Amino acid sequence: MKKISIVSSCYNEELNIDELYERVTAQFEKYKRKYEFDYILADNGSKDNTAGKLKALAKKDKRIKVILNSRNFGHVKSPYNVVISSDADAVILIASDLQDPPELIPELIEKWEEGNKVVLLQKISSNENKIMFGIRKLYYKFISKISDNGVELAQNCTGSGLIDKCVVDFLKKIDDPYPYYRGLVCEVGFKRDYVKFNQPLRKKGITANNLYMLYDMAMTGIVKNSKIPLRFMAILGFIMSIITFFLSIFYLVWKLVNWDTFSMGIAPIIMSVMFIGSVQLFCLGILGEYISAIYTRIDKKPLVVEKERINF
Repeated sequence: MKKISIVSSCYNEELNIDELYERVTAQFEKYKRKYEFDYILADNGSKDNTAGKLKALAKKDKRIKVILNSRNFGHVKSPYNVVISSDADAVILIASDLQDPPELIPELIEKWEEGNKVVLLQKISSNENKIMFGIRKLYYKFISKISDNGVELAQNCTGSGLIDKCVVDFLKKIDDPYPYYRGLVCEVGFKRDYVKFNQPLRKKGITANNLYMLYDMAMTGIVKNSKIPLRFMAILGFIMSIITFFLSIFYLVWKLVNWDTFSMGIAPIIMSVMFIGSVQLFCLGILGEYISAIYTRIDKKPLVVEKERINF
């Protein structure tokens, strides 16, 4: 009998844990004669009683396996660590805030049974703010356009979904302390499919995804998948140097022709300096993101530090 692991990373999800457990384990019953199941939940240093609730569930149901991190290791590391902690034939990652409906699990399994090694949950619509959803769609299209090495990145996917054991084995070999999971599962190149759904609103609790975390994920996706921003900086610098050179020649000639009447004034100088300075700061910021990614890679810190494992 093959084994399937459902995995989730939790942070301050005390209000959602009970419903999450009930809805996920209800899906187990549909396949109990065909597959063996377990549910791995990681508490990422929650400030509420999430860890306590997970311990209680693990005591009641031995199919529940719990990882307790020593602190909050962020929205990138903890989900990745819980995925590679599974030894199952397939791993299904779903969000602990119930915005990935557990009722989609059977559809993910069916797509896997058809031979797909990666089956991602794809948001075709969302009940969240329309402007934010539109910005996300534009970002996914942008990163797909600039990605290197012909990698076709999944659009409107956060990484939730099912991956086969062969993909998990690949992820375990990645020596990266800050991995871009949703890009890596596309980079493997195995047969891929999607389960489309409408994303519901979070009903309980407060999301931990603030503006900084969204920016962090966006920039991580760009620097992990493309060198185009670096090349854009070089091209922009070259173009600006040409423009500046011809403008200088123009002003010099104009001044020589109209020596007594032409006065350039201070305003154009200030605007030019501010424009060039802002472009330099932008380029330095992009360069800094790549340097940060390199530093993180060579720093060799662990994904997470685990305080305790239960039922493993």
